[in-house]
Amino acid sequence: MRVKHKKWAAPLMEAHPELITLDPASFKGRWQERFEKSQPLQIEVGMGKGQFIIGMAKAHPEINFIGLEIEQTVAAIALKHALPERLPNLTLICGDGAGLDTYFEDGSIDRMYLNFSDPWPKTRHEKRRLTYKSFLANYQKVVKPGGGLEFKTDNQGLFEYSLTSLNNFGMVFDGVWLNLHESPENEGNVETEYEQRFAGLGQPIYKLTAHFPGE
Repeated sequence: MRVKHKKWAAPLMEAHPELITLDPASFKGRWQERFEKSQPLQIEVGMGKGQFIIGMAKAHPEINFIGLEIEQTVAAIALKHALPERLPNLTLICGDGAGLDTYFEDGSIDRMYLNFSDPWPKTRHEKRRLTYKSFLANYQKVVKPGGGLEFKTDNQGLFEYSLTSLNNFGMVFDGVWLNLHESPENEGNVETEYEQRFAGLGQPIYKLTAHFPGE
């Protein structure tokens, strides 16, 4: 997600280190300290403006959530939305999703979410897709053995690519939905900003859930 730089973004994040960090590597092995209590840990890579991760934290107080976003202004917008909620089970990161193994200890994440990631449709940009094999290898390090991954998109090409990529990596599929909003899986579904927009236009939303094989 690329938005125009906002001068207020950096000062806002610097003013709220209790909710967002720009130095996630410094919390490696200590993430539970950022929450009110120690609970299972789930992370969204590419949280955008935060609607999904905030909604998940509100819906599941028994889980600790981390939202990660690389774009500074977008992360600041998510922070602005999260601040009035005062959720004790939510913390945010402004950082690169390619660096998860430098932010988290091996096997410390219970579940990951990838929502409406940039499709990078050109072949030469394949390595930038968040379901490319190098990203999957990085996820596998930090997700617990048998831990899960959820992926949603409106982009059929990216969805088909992701199915192939995860399959080739050896992941086990738990579910595949070609029209999420017309399926029973939609019950309790927490939507992202993009999801609301595209679904409102009548576009199908694709979803898959999969897990890394346990040891």
